[in-house]
Amino acid sequence: MERTMTVRDLCALHTQLLDSDIQILENLATNLPLIADLNKANVFIDCPVREGKHAIVVAEACGHSVKSVYDHPVVGKFAYEAFEPAVFYVLRTGKDVFVNRALTQEGAMVQQSVVPIKGECNRVIAVLIMEKVIHEEPVSFNQFDRQDQQNSLVPEFIEESIFLINNQNRLVYTNPAAINLVSEICLTDCVLGESIFDYFPGFADVLASKEDILMKEMNIGKKIIQLKKFHLGNKNSNETFIIIRDLTELRDKERELISKSVAIREIHHRVKNNLQTVASLLRLQMRLGAPEESKPHLLVSLNRVLSISSVYEIILASSQVDHVDLLELIRKIGDMIVHTEGQARQCLSIEYSGELHSIDSDIGISVSLVVNELIHNCVKHAFKEGTEGKITVCLQKDGPELELQVRDDGIGYSPAVKPSLGLDIIRMTVENDLDGEFSIQRIKEGTLASVRFPYKR
Repeated sequence: MERTMTVRDLCALHTQLLDSDIQILENLATNLPLIADLNKANVFIDCPVREGKHAIVVAEACGHSVKSVYDHPVVGKFAYEAFEPAVFYVLRTGKDVFVNRALTQEGAMVQQSVVPIKGECNRVIAVLIMEKVIHEEPVSFNQFDRQDQQNSLVPEFIEESIFLINNQNRLVYTNPAAINLVSEICLTDCVLGESIFDYFPGFADVLASKEDILMKEMNIGKKIIQLKKFHLGNKNSNETFIIIRDLTELRDKERELISKSVAIREIHHRVKNNLQTVASLLRLQMRLGAPEESKPHLLVSLNRVLSISSVYEIILASSQVDHVDLLELIRKIGDMIVHTEGQARQCLSIEYSGELHSIDSDIGISVSLVVNELIHNCVKHAFKEGTEGKITVCLQKDGPELELQVRDDGIGYSPAVKPSLGLDIIRMTVENDLDGEFSIQRIKEGTLASVRFPYKR
């Protein structure tokens, strides 16, 4: 990012701030050098970007009497939550955070304080940050067995909250995420030397456990956390690590997915029932009020409805809510047609081969119609009455595509035959719904129909 870009330029490129908000930031930026001199520190203005995943530095200043924390200007650079959790905590909550630790864009550890900048309707539009160099590593860092200074930075920018407590349950060390957790839940500052029970009374049972390693999921206020405890007892110390991971958002998403899954399954169930109702009406019409010459046409329509219904039956019988096993669907439809339309031909058989392939239920509905028409054509047109017949259905994957072949050993397909509604349905469905290709040809013994379409999981 060019160093000459103004606050307005940066905000226009990366944020969704109102013009009045940007004016507030421009006015504050003009006073930033004075604030830096007064505090003998580096000061910055960070704004959240449009995507909300990180923030961008739109202004900076350094006090004249101190050496800058940074070797190079950082205006236009991004700040990430993993390294500066306090910045994002303030952006989300509007609460102040003082004397926190953070990792700069250049990898230096600093002492950081952050306050919100508010615009219209008291909305947080940015944060004002003050940073000072940490000249000496806190004594509590010595509690970790580390081989070098670089490793000691790791707890400072991980998302989990880390508490190290002594044998009197008093805090010896906390990382920035732990400080923010205490501030958010307890609405107070986290102070080393205080008892952890002052902040989390519910931890008493966990710490009273004689197990050296313990993991437990529990509620703290409105939050759901995963708590890990492990003991560091040795000759020189008797301390305990508590690592807390916030699971609230994850559990909320899981509940949301479960609710959606239940709703989708209920919709599938109702669609299946409605299709079964239509099928029942067609059966009733065939039995009571249809002329004999109309019954074959009604039977064809009935099988089309039942083929679509088969998709929902398979979904409801499985653990998936929007996918169907294609080979199982083909077998269900094929057996149904041979049983209903070919029952007078006891010598007619059907075989299946191929691997299981799970496809989206919407694609499954289109495939069910195609399979229904292909097998129906074999049963109705391929064999002379009284002759033996065999239908073979093969499903195979060929690179990014699936190929469905329906073969019979009947009298063979003739291109001169007048186009039928069934073949029209196959071609339109394959080309328009499956974005695939359909071909049918006479072979040495019978007919081979082939459908190829992209395999979308």
